[in-house]
Amino acid sequence: METFVLIALIILSVVLSVLVILQTQSSGAGSMFGNDTTVYRTRRGLEKTLYQATIIVGALFFIVAIISARVV
Repeated sequence: METFVLIALIILSVVLSVLVILQTQSSGAGSMFGNDTTVYRTRRGLEKTLYQATIIVGALFFIVAIISARVV
């Protein structure tokens, strides 16, 4: 059980990192360095899917980290 939880934590951390990197690339390189405009716009298509997937994987990572603290 302990090994499974640790492997799941590693996989979720890699997936979460990739999702965050993809999210910043889709918003443009300028916003990464502080040149983001203050215009409000809605997320659509792939950008919305990446955003929702990031939230879900982040929540799963949090839950597995708590389980990991209990098991290990």
